[in-house]
Amino acid sequence: MKYIIDAQKKSPAYLQLYNQVKDDIIAGTYRCGDKLPSKRLTAQETGVSTVTVEHAYGLLCDEGYVESRERSGYIVIFRQDDGFMASAERYETAVEAEYPPHVSESSYPFPLLAKTIRKVLNDCGERILERSPNTGCAELRKEISRYLERSRGIKAGQEQIIIGSGSEFFYRFTVDLIGKDRIYAIESPSYKKIEQVYGICGITFEMLPLGKDGIISRYLKSTKATILHISPYRSFPSGVTASASKRHEYIRWAEKTGGIIIEDDFESEFSVSRKPEETLFSLTKNENVIYMNTFSKTLSPSFRVGYMVLPKYLAKEYEKKLGFYSCPVPTIIQLVVAEIIRSGNFERHINRERRKKRKEIFRT
Repeated sequence: MKYIIDAQKKSPAYLQLYNQVKDDIIAGTYRCGDKLPSKRLTAQETGVSTVTVEHAYGLLCDEGYVESRERSGYIVIFRQDDGFMASAERYETAVEAEYPPHVSESSYPFPLLAKTIRKVLNDCGERILERSPNTGCAELRKEISRYLERSRGIKAGQEQIIIGSGSEFFYRFTVDLIGKDRIYAIESPSYKKIEQVYGICGITFEMLPLGKDGIISRYLKSTKATILHISPYRSFPSGVTASASKRHEYIRWAEKTGGIIIEDDFESEFSVSRKPEETLFSLTKNENVIYMNTFSKTLSPSFRVGYMVLPKYLAKEYEKKLGFYSCPVPTIIQLVVAEIIRSGNFERHINRERRKKRKEIFRT
């Protein structure tokens, strides 16, 4: 394949190459087991350095599209199956409910936080005492929208973003929004509070066993659920991260069943990959994924700030059914978080933490 790198584009050359090769893999131009062109050949054809190609191929490895094999080069491992279960997956075994290795708490620099609070107090004055709009302050929803597009590939307007006080808050809201008359499915093992919230809501839910790269295909294929609640990155307490093949399998499941995926993306910013993990929200071409995340790990659990990104049609439904609920997050906290993102300090902090984690892993 001939790949074209546009020097006029804002995105780096390695990301342009990464996206083009990834699209070819997903489209089936390269099938599972195929070998990618060598770094030297790709560099010659695109006019970039072999280091640039190596970086792009490295990202494909990080996300599970290809793997590097000694003396063989880069081999495609992504499976584009028509159904939910490939023959190789028939003997997948469930993972044990063991706790993943300890991840150190985020340590957002206190001096930066104090400086930001002083700036917000100075700039906003008595506005911090005003009641927040029900869906959250416009400033924070706008900054989250911009951040998600540039760093996570999620394109969503601020009208699709709801601010809330954390994951449990949104678990309950999704039930109120989607309804209790549908069958839900969650990962097994799963974060205990998901089971507790769904249980107290009185809904029917199934537990789908996890394998080494996500929900075991035969259980996904046979479930009667039409709502799938998953944590593609480091599902707790198993520590399982869904592979690229599995993420696309989830998307195909939603397309074929008319189902909805609730993507619980907690802690994904601290992936040691050289770019953040792909989100299902950015992968889907249909409005069938609800995305949620919080700032508990990236900033501080004391803030109790989270957000939910809804498909456009569900955002309108939310306004009709649940728009009367007041936002539980104080205005001053929302304005402080918005300023942290706007200033660039949020992403610099994340990048520092990810570099620190890579060093820790390298030492061990």
